[in-house]
Amino acid sequence: MFSLFQHRSSDPAPTAEIVPTVFPKIAGADLGAAFVGKRVAGDFYDSVRVSPERVLFGLLDVAGRREDTRGIVAAAQQIFRESGAELFSRPDMNESTAMSELCLRLNRGMIERASGVHACPAFIACYHEVFGTLCYTNAGHTPGLLRDATGITELASTGLPLGLFSHATSDAPTVAVEKNGALLLVSRGVIECEGHRANSGKEFTLEGVKQVFQADSSVSTESLCVSVLDAVAKFSAGYAPCDDRTALALLRTP
Repeated sequence: MFSLFQHRSSDPAPTAEIVPTVFPKIAGADLGAAFVGKRVAGDFYDSVRVSPERVLFGLLDVAGRREDTRGIVAAAQQIFRESGAELFSRPDMNESTAMSELCLRLNRGMIERASGVHACPAFIACYHEVFGTLCYTNAGHTPGLLRDATGITELASTGLPLGLFSHATSDAPTVAVEKNGALLLVSRGVIECEGHRANSGKEFTLEGVKQVFQADSSVSTESLCVSVLDAVAKFSAGYAPCDDRTALALLRTP
């Protein structure tokens, strides 16, 4: 069990610390992420193995500047890891029910830690490495992009952002990830990146991400995420990002 709270005798109160993410190895798939520049806002991703055949992962975007949201992010990570392991490891577990309960706990925990409402769009998913299925919830986040032999499908919002209403619920559908298929998640800072020079007055948009994703033939998640973020950097003519830019991907191998 990881502890997210460290305390020194000279501290007036425990200091929240975010545990670095180490992506678990997945049979028949690859999971990874990349981000650009110094963290300035609330983008946060994490992943943890929750059973012998299931891996839970998510991309969250806590509203506000990073220095103001660190405690909220740390609380969310603790709930994500501890409740995720508890809910998804039960032998009689229903993935959709477990995902809905996890979101409820995250809602309540974040509201409590923030002492009020604090919006947090989130995309959370549980991958079953035996069946190649993905149970997910999109709580007001940028649509997930699922690529297969037929093209790219948007996994749109299934509920309100986390951190707003303690009893808000979010649907948790299940989709199949084909062999050679891939899931790509990007933060708002990617699609809303403002162009410069030749692209002045434009945003990169989700369509821009789709174009890069469809054309990319990377065999690793790191390469795919870097490819997307490099395209965004080129679009912005190398200007320093004013918001976090994060990409997270799951690739299923042949």
